[in-house]
Amino acid sequence: MNNNLYQNVTDLLMDWGINLGTSKVLTTIAILLAIIIVSVIADFITKKIILVVITRLVRRTKSTWDDVIHEKRVFDKLSHLAPIFIVYFTIGIAFPFNPGWVLFFQKALMVYMVFVFIMVLNAFLNAVNQIYDDNIGIKRGTSIKSYIQVVKIIIFIIAAISALSILLNKEVGYFVTGLGAVSAVLLLIFKDSILGLVGGIQLSSNDMVRIGDWISMPARNADGTVIEVSLNTVKVQNWDNTISTIPTYALVTESFSNWRGMEESGGRRIKRSIILDMKSVKFCSAELIEKLKHYKVLNDYLTNKTKEIEDFNNKLNDGSAVKYNGRRLTNIGVFRKYIEEYLRNNENINTDMTLIVRQLAPTPEGIPMEIYGFSKIKAWASFEGIQSDIFDHLLAVVSDFELSVFQNPSSSDIRSLKE
Repeated sequence: MNNNLYQNVTDLLMDWGINLGTSKVLTTIAILLAIIIVSVIADFITKKIILVVITRLVRRTKSTWDDVIHEKRVFDKLSHLAPIFIVYFTIGIAFPFNPGWVLFFQKALMVYMVFVFIMVLNAFLNAVNQIYDDNIGIKRGTSIKSYIQVVKIIIFIIAAISALSILLNKEVGYFVTGLGAVSAVLLLIFKDSILGLVGGIQLSSNDMVRIGDWISMPARNADGTVIEVSLNTVKVQNWDNTISTIPTYALVTESFSNWRGMEESGGRRIKRSIILDMKSVKFCSAELIEKLKHYKVLNDYLTNKTKEIEDFNNKLNDGSAVKYNGRRLTNIGVFRKYIEEYLRNNENINTDMTLIVRQLAPTPEGIPMEIYGFSKIKAWASFEGIQSDIFDHLLAVVSDFELSVFQNPSSSDIRSLKE
């Protein structure tokens, strides 16, 4: 059929008085132009008509997955195949007596088809990743991007082998066999990808890191939120908005802190001390006790404790014995009780979790009074504000208990002593 069409057009031109050589050239040009025109029409139909219809159908459906596939331009890239098929199956009409040219063009078109298939599959895999993130990934904090990247690498390798097989007219098995000889080189080239794949599988199977987790990894200058987990890297947006890129396998082989447990618990830990000057510790006088009763949280405690101590001391029946063997309140003890009651009445403290106010062992700087508790609010900025408010208040009231906070002497303190 190809020969008949070509011959008929050539005979027609020769009937018009054109010589044989010129007729063949003009016939080839005319058929090529016709193929190009038909290909352009096919491209127009697929892109301006079929794609428009598909777009309307996608917008009418209630599901979202087809919208993602459309947004990733999967159908648009697939439409490139229509004109290619037309040229591939009709190019022989233009060169019926030149099989070498036909083979050359068909090989070039087949390589281009492979390239188009890569683009289509790449867009489709991007759509799959987006669909997973929108429907499952956000809820679970997981990502399949690393697995998608592995599939892409496999597809690219297969496509490269297929293209070489077409161009060099060799069987695919020939190149697959040759891969064994260069496996060491491939392992070296894809070392990070292989390590990343293994690391990604371990991270996913052990639920070590999710997107949205707050992780700290000082060795990698990372302290912030995980925003991406890919085949080779994990991206962390630090609190100063810089981005730290960590190799995926590093999260398996190196130590890091994941704060997810804290964020999913009932509170965020407060563990901080006020260091009191030991020289300011003393027994409470009657005047100090009466003054401290003005604090509502201490009133009942001081009243009951004072009565309990009086009853105990009265049993001694000896004034001197009371002085040396009796019980007496200390300002540091009352202050510790005040901190405990103050925290229990603070709406931002989770009293269902551990709450301890304890006196640590004395140090050369003084006596640490440590607060160990949990804030209901876990967001970093708000948590720091709550913690600061608590210690602002305690530092302001400590003098009411006739206690002093330790502070290393400054140059002005030394100067005032000299004066």
